[in-house]
Amino acid sequence: MTTDICPCGSGKTLASCCGPFLSGLANAETAEALMRSRYSAYVTLNISYLKDTLWPKNRTGFDETATMQWARENHWTGLTVLQVRGGEAADREGTVLFEAKFLAAGKLHTHRELSRFRKKAGHWYYVEAIPE
Repeated sequence: MTTDICPCGSGKTLASCCGPFLSGLANAETAEALMRSRYSAYVTLNISYLKDTLWPKNRTGFDETATMQWARENHWTGLTVLQVRGGEAADREGTVLFEAKFLAAGKLHTHRELSRFRKKAGHWYYVEAIPE
């Protein structure tokens, strides 16, 4: 993990970017960092991280098996952050608009989402996708 480039598109190594979040050694300080690390979790098949960083009230509907299958069946090709509002270390809420590209069944797809994040007890969580 020390020399692999982070899947989130930061240009940093995984070890100096999303790796510490994915391994539980550190917490994302911003909503954007959490969103990037969640993308990296899909790429690295770290499904437990996706569940752990989901807003606690939304975890009951999280299907780990289906999420693992979907993540495994796709080839992730890139992440682009288009807009960030709020979500800084001192904030309690923020949104991140992004596009994630992936190959599925031989076709390139783009998942575009405006995500809402909320901080609770010093930890950022993904809450939901909201309309743009």
